[in-house]
Amino acid sequence: MAKTKPFATEVALCKRFISSLPEGWTAYPETCGWDILLVRNADGFQIGVEAKLRLNTDVISQALEEYGAFYADHPGPDCRAVLVPADSQGGFDRICRYIGLTIIYVRSEAEMKPTSAYANRPSKVFEPGLPGDRHGINEKEWYEWAPAKRHPLPDYVPDVDAGAPSPVQLTSWKIAAIKIAIILEKRGFLVRADFKHVNIDHRRWLPSGAGWLVLDGGVYRASMGFPNFKAQHPRVYDEIAADFDHWKPADPLAPSPVAAPEPKQESLL
Repeated sequence: MAKTKPFATEVALCKRFISSLPEGWTAYPETCGWDILLVRNADGFQIGVEAKLRLNTDVISQALEEYGAFYADHPGPDCRAVLVPADSQGGFDRICRYIGLTIIYVRSEAEMKPTSAYANRPSKVFEPGLPGDRHGINEKEWYEWAPAKRHPLPDYVPDVDAGAPSPVQLTSWKIAAIKIAIILEKRGFLVRADFKHVNIDHRRWLPSGAGWLVLDGGVYRASMGFPNFKAQHPRVYDEIAADFDHWKPADPLAPSPVAAPEPKQESLL
């Protein structure tokens, strides 16, 4: 009889792990090239995580630093890890310790039941614990890479599934594009200054580019092919819209401010 897999997909594996994170950590799915970029809220400490349903050389290679000396001053996480099901075998534990990678083993809900093979083991969804976890963990399980600088984080936590094949990512470009869509939604039109305000290249949007906008009386309006960014990122779209007053551009139709009259000077005669 074939053995039932604890996780059907890498997405299910990642969801199980993220839902079990201790307080004080934030998971950024599909961020900066990682399936999950974990951030410790207290100090910004980062762990880059690559997930796989089977522990093998592919996922180990994905988690390693690339390009040798050329990559020495590039951004990176403080620690690197691979995320796999608890029943994974492959004999890579010693190798990963030697090269400074942590293997995170995740148990499914079925494996946590009293009838499972893990019934007599500690009831932890994943092991080892995260560095700095106040519940007590073995710091020797984690290996700091001391990056020149940490990954820059997006302004909003991505609302995408970690571990999905060809995932839709929430990049800095996408956040700026969502802002353009929100300006258009609220005002009904765009001007070139709006693109400068959110720091995004306007050329892709124009009729001469992707044609997402049409020119109408000196302003730009949405064409039939305008992307539905809200469908791609519903939660983040609403969060950015809620912050509109904090990042909105100047209203091009607002009257120019009237200069205050200069004070009259008293005659010395």
